[in-house]
Amino acid sequence: MPQPDTSNTMFHLAADYINHTNCHLFLTGKAGTGKTTFLKYIKEHTTKNTVVVAPTGVAAINAGGVTMHSFFQLPFGPYVPSGAHLFGVDNGVTDAHALFRNIRFNYEKKELLREMELLIIDEVSMVRADTLDAIDAILRHFRSQPLLPFGGVQVLYIGDLYQLPPVMPDDQWRMLKEHYESVFFFDARVIRQSPPLYIELKKIYRQNEATFIDLLNGVRNSTLDWDQLEELNQRYNPGFNGEGDQYIVLTTHNRRADEINAARLAAMQGNLHRFEGEIKGDFSEKALPTDMVLQIKPGAQVMFIKNDLAEPRRYFNGKLATVKSVINEDKIVVTLAGSEETLILEKETWRNIRYSWNKAENSVDEEELGSFTQYPIRLAWAITIHKSQGLTFEKAIIDAGNAFAPGQVYVALSRCTSLEGLVLHSRIHPGAIRTDLQVQEYSSKSENTDRLEDELDNQKQIFWAGQLVKLFGAEKILTELQLHASWLRDKKMNGMESAVTLSRNLQQRAAQLHQVGLKFRQQLQPLVDDVLVNKDTALLQERVTKAIAYFTQDIYENLIKPLKREIDIVKDIPKIKKYVVQLGSLETFLWNRLELFLNARFGELTFNEGLPDYSALRSPASKEKEAVIKEKKKKAEAGSSRRGSLELFLGGKTLQEIATERSLAVSTVESHLADAVAFGELELGKFIDEKKISLILPLVKEMGVASSSPIKAKLGDTVTWAEIRAVQNYYKKMNPIDTE
Repeated sequence: MPQPDTSNTMFHLAADYINHTNCHLFLTGKAGTGKTTFLKYIKEHTTKNTVVVAPTGVAAINAGGVTMHSFFQLPFGPYVPSGAHLFGVDNGVTDAHALFRNIRFNYEKKELLREMELLIIDEVSMVRADTLDAIDAILRHFRSQPLLPFGGVQVLYIGDLYQLPPVMPDDQWRMLKEHYESVFFFDARVIRQSPPLYIELKKIYRQNEATFIDLLNGVRNSTLDWDQLEELNQRYNPGFNGEGDQYIVLTTHNRRADEINAARLAAMQGNLHRFEGEIKGDFSEKALPTDMVLQIKPGAQVMFIKNDLAEPRRYFNGKLATVKSVINEDKIVVTLAGSEETLILEKETWRNIRYSWNKAENSVDEEELGSFTQYPIRLAWAITIHKSQGLTFEKAIIDAGNAFAPGQVYVALSRCTSLEGLVLHSRIHPGAIRTDLQVQEYSSKSENTDRLEDELDNQKQIFWAGQLVKLFGAEKILTELQLHASWLRDKKMNGMESAVTLSRNLQQRAAQLHQVGLKFRQQLQPLVDDVLVNKDTALLQERVTKAIAYFTQDIYENLIKPLKREIDIVKDIPKIKKYVVQLGSLETFLWNRLELFLNARFGELTFNEGLPDYSALRSPASKEKEAVIKEKKKKAEAGSSRRGSLELFLGGKTLQEIATERSLAVSTVESHLADAVAFGELELGKFIDEKKISLILPLVKEMGVASSSPIKAKLGDTVTWAEIRAVQNYYKKMNPIDTE
């Protein structure tokens, strides 16, 4: 993914807290400040075992996670904290006792909960306080940490409380109001016990007009003055329907949006084309990001519902386009709003995932349960304000006169990039601009950036100390060997006596190692406490280096080597293949535990100097197994489609030959190669001849790299859009400072 803005100090401060401390964090910010970008950045760059959840199916799919209800098996009714009085048996209220009675976690799920280090909750503005307390109760229980908030898991909350609030029916609130001051997540009991650090992203990327930004701030904070309200209502034009230009209507109700889209499509001339999406496996139709059956006509206005993975991005989530044509009933050609650039769309796939624990790799894996494949567009003459959250529009008609929830007007207005591109179908009255007073009070009390910056270094050292102390011990090794022994009990095979003897010996050695680790932890804790106070790490480095030398040698000599000998003895014996596989998995697990010791750190301080090169001692079979595991868990890389075209091009094929072989348009292949120039994978001169470069490059220097349209207007059909982008990409690469 693109690297974050290096000048955005709040972004990097928050990332440091997540990656290098164990502090809970609430990351917030106005619309368009990069909260979604931050979530994706953390997912890709953190080394912590991470799970992402969200309150709705669509939000979970967009965040690349799962719903909190499915992951934690939460009840859909209200949850009453421990010790509270239930109002009857059949009223749908759940307490802690009923919560655990109805949960059916298998062993693997419990292991995942125990090993989880970071929980990301996206769109937290829509999460209820009681839901958060239920999650807290589950984690404390299944992690056997009843005194630690969330059982010791770090929690990253992401969202904007000034946008859409939680849904709480009146009858449920009557049951819960004696336990909670509000429905918002910040009034959960666990939050009161362990308040998250509050970091607000300040830099706005969506809008750049100072007047419009000030106006949006006034709507957000309910501080809009009469002059600003009058300026906003000057955009009132009830008869304007946007025909002849690319506007989208933002309205308050689903039915109204559906009616507008259906009417506009029916009124169009031309043939109706239907494109059926494909669901494989388990994928809820309630979580579909677009229509299962997409119906369009040439000339229809559509909206992208996914970001372009290529760089520079040609479209983004919310970018409008017009259907130019449909080729052979299976290819959609669109023209992007704001330019004459055309694209042949490729279908996209959204995944429904389940998290699982990979004990060999000591990491969280994403297992695909199902997928939905469809073109990444939807009809876009209208959309609800609720579904527009997170999207960006250059031109929008706001129909928010019936706004029924605090924050709806702000969500609608803040989707727009400028005041000039905004039209009001109904006047905005002061009563429609409502911000919950509890939200304002919480936000005003929470922010203290100076303290956060001052405290970061101290929190880092506390985190490093905790990780180091936690390392010593062999609980997980002992548990894994006990599971191996349980597996053996049910087996009948040749050499059973030898297998049982080996298993017993390994458990005894692991138990001894574990006792040594527990004793060393008692010695280590005062050492790290002293480092936190005095900052002198000399004694810590000496003692820990010796301890790691002892542990790595013991794991290798007394656990791994006996396993390797057993594998060599039994690998060719018939009818015990499962046993050999089991031993191989156990060996891989032990190697990865050993590597945890080798890679131990306290900040920049390492402890592996002078240790043997254990990687050279690893058996080829174990290395191969680890490679297979890593290959299975590797995510599909962004840009893989680009590299497919690039490889064929470098192999000597023409653009038309590549397009035919890959079932793509020539323009799409050109775009892939233009992107390859940006990534330094292709020399510009191999893609475009010198004559065209000499035409385009002076105009790029004069007009910049922000848009290709002015250059295309000047050069016309002598060059393609992709050729312009390739030269712009080359210029940006050669002149990074000038083009920032």
